[in-house]
Amino acid sequence: MAEANRALREGPGAARGLLRLSLPVTFARLHVTPWLPAFLAAHPDITLDVVVTDTMLDLAAQRIDVAVRLGALDSSSLLARRLAPQRRVVCASPAYLAARGTPQVPQDLASHACLTFAFADGERRWRLSRDGQHEWVRVAGPLRTNHADTIREMALAGAGLALLPTWLVGEDVAQGRLCPVLDGWQADVARPGASPPGDAGIHALYLPDRRGMGKVRLLVDFLAERFGSPPYWDRGLNG
Repeated sequence: MAEANRALREGPGAARGLLRLSLPVTFARLHVTPWLPAFLAAHPDITLDVVVTDTMLDLAAQRIDVAVRLGALDSSSLLARRLAPQRRVVCASPAYLAARGTPQVPQDLASHACLTFAFADGERRWRLSRDGQHEWVRVAGPLRTNHADTIREMALAGAGLALLPTWLVGEDVAQGRLCPVLDGWQADVARPGASPPGDAGIHALYLPDRRGMGKVRLLVDFLAERFGSPPYWDRGLNG
């Protein structure tokens, strides 16, 4: 009832009022909040309420108008617009590669120190694909964590190989602080027994009753335009 009253006050398609936004923590810091001042300057009748969390919130229960989600989407009644692809690269610092060598094929990863993301089951496998060929490699190393920024910092320090999204390490690769390996292979993280990843993109999600809200459309269009095609964090990369 509160949402219906708000819609009546604002009018159909109105670009005014409160817009509640949910964002993943690190992606928000790097690629959304730096653009929000420009969005607010262009639309002074909109007020943002930004929830920054890596928890998958229930949009209806939390009254979220737009949520940015990373990776393949689960089946749901939510509407989604793809803002950008999410590419991942296996990369390491020049110092690590000089000391340990550069993997040439996916199976070489098994003998390297790999910095891994923490899943509850404890087992780690990286999935690499090229020309319809899929390789699953069990990896291990000195660190596992649920924090992508920690993996990046450890990789920069030379502690091992990391599989990270280009929105996080694109600038490091472009500046030579991290070097991608296994050229031509597309990389992803998978849990044992999981299906191959779906559309591992960056999406804006919203409830069907938000489709006609002008402020939702304005924000989603704004982010898609700022990210670009290809997204700006991929433009310094090869392949």
